[in-house]
Amino acid sequence: MENIISLSNGKVKTVVRLQSGPKERKYLGRYVVEGPRMVSEIPGQDMDSLFMTQQFLHDNYKVDQRISNLIERAELRGRCYTVSDQILRKMCTTKNPQGVLATVTTKEYTVDDILNSPKKTPFILVVERLQDPGNMGTIIRTAEAAGVTGILVSYDSADIYSPKVVRATMGSLFRMKIATTFDLIGDIAKIKGAGIKTFGMHLEGDSIYRTDFTGPVAFLIGNEGAGLSDAVSRQVDGLLAIPMHGEVESLNAATSATVIAYETMRQRGMYI
Repeated sequence: MENIISLSNGKVKTVVRLQSGPKERKYLGRYVVEGPRMVSEIPGQDMDSLFMTQQFLHDNYKVDQRISNLIERAELRGRCYTVSDQILRKMCTTKNPQGVLATVTTKEYTVDDILNSPKKTPFILVVERLQDPGNMGTIIRTAEAAGVTGILVSYDSADIYSPKVVRATMGSLFRMKIATTFDLIGDIAKIKGAGIKTFGMHLEGDSIYRTDFTGPVAFLIGNEGAGLSDAVSRQVDGLLAIPMHGEVESLNAATSATVIAYETMRQRGMYI
């Protein structure tokens, strides 16, 4: 296990680059995960490198079995490093680092990977131009909880591997099939061609409580302020709205995705 003592170390600089923006993450094919809870959930085959303070190593090695397994995997690959508190703070985006971070290999899924999922009845979320990282992370986490097959994200949405999105997913990012697309309309056509009914979430749509979601379905969620673009709205089989009381004009994008995902789960009897 190598002990890194300099802020100018190349490995430290690489982590800082990965934290800086989507272009670096795309170019290097990696992203950063911070904190013991998230790090402990990383699938062993996906972890690239592990960095921790000596104190964290002392407190967790042979105590937390999942952390121990990751440390041993990283050591076998020669990619396990100890760093000072100062260096870890340089590498982290959180104000109070928790002693450990890891770099993880990105996954490049396509809409075909989602359509070829082994789940029997397709249940897809499609996200267009979503900008808020918190919303994106919440949608990813909700998708796993509600049994979503996969998520298709337009290229001009928030980067799914940004630090804020990664934190908000609370580990669901490791387990969900998420495809980024540069041809959203073309991929929507593929989804429809697979016999999946597509619905756009829209203020002028029909009530979600009067629509059947027990068959193959895909739900399109638009930008926080503008909603779905006209070009995308024209591609769907139907528009849906969530009924609301009072003077509320619309719901948060992540909230809308949660409501529709759980209504689908309810209709399919996927609840206890």
